[in-house]
Amino acid sequence: MRLNHLNLTVPDVPRTREFFETYFGFRCVAAEQGRDLAVLVDESEFVLTLNNFDKATEVEYPGAFHIGFMQESRERVDEIYERLKSDGFDVKPPKQFHGAWTFYFRAPGGFLVEVLHQYDRKL
Repeated sequence: MRLNHLNLTVPDVPRTREFFETYFGFRCVAAEQGRDLAVLVDESEFVLTLNNFDKATEVEYPGAFHIGFMQESRERVDEIYERLKSDGFDVKPPKQFHGAWTFYFRAPGGFLVEVLHQYDRKL
């Protein structure tokens, strides 16, 4: 069994879609004309849907809720960090935490994102 999809409610679907396409290699396979829905897919065929069916101007996720993007190396984590930082995102530098080289930041839409290289597979 593997996780098939995740649906996130976000205030600005096009902006959040562009974020995932730009920084994490997702591609859009379907979008609603009214800009209320976007269906994204990554190279592993994981499906990420973004919606704003209720026309929310703000969405609150629980404090510890986050999504994580595993990277193949510590260097790749550093590259993504540098790119986000240079593009104006408020990101703290990567650090060692829970057996990983990792950092967290708020993405467009308000949810927390973790970018990590897990070097200790026991954790």
